Amino acid sequence: MARTFAYCRVSTVDQTTDNQVQEIEAAGFAVDAKRAITETVSGSTPAMERKGFARLMDKLEAGDVLVVTKLDRLGRNAMDVRSTVEALAAEGVRVHCLALGGVDLTSAAGKMTMGVIAAVAEFERDLLIERTQSGLKRAKASGKALGRPSTLSGGQQDIIRQKRSQGVSLGLLAKEYGVSRAAIQRVEKRQVTRCDSL
Repeated sequence: MARTFAYCRVSTVDQTTDNQVQEIEAAGFAVDAKRAITETVSGSTPAMERKGFARLMDKLEAGDVLVVTKLDRLGRNAMDVRSTVEALAAEGVRVHCLALGGVDLTSAAGKMTMGVIAAVAEFERDLLIERTQSGLKRAKASGKALGRPSTLSGGQQDIIRQKRSQGVSLGLLAKEYGVSRAAIQRVEKRQVTRCDSL
């Protein structure tokens, strides 16, 4: 016989999962108290890396039903939610989301819904990338320096390049200027790039 589980998550300790539990019961799902998994963890943590969700995965068996109030309870973004639902479906677990009308996300209609959500998320990500690249091009065209400001002045960089050409080690220069070895390497790399462009 299919068992019904509830997964309820909040992000901070001053929030409570009580509303989610009540919402699931009001939707007609009878969930035994020991099958209601609640946890406080940031939504930015992937579902499979959460302690409570990991315990839930150990309990679930083929034929079981998992109920959540909203998709964001399951994952940090559409791709994470999709991979979580696919992992549950592979175990034979049906996933119901109340915010989507209680649809079973592992059914044909649920898969279509997940496909639309994933497509929208990808579209939003692509738009963000386009806007970012457009902004960078505009900033570059107007002469703005891009990236973090260098911790080393132009004069310091010239001295570092000179000392490196004389064989002074990366570690010694990093210690002298209070920066990382990688910062010294970037100074050298910028010199090579400048020479190549001349």
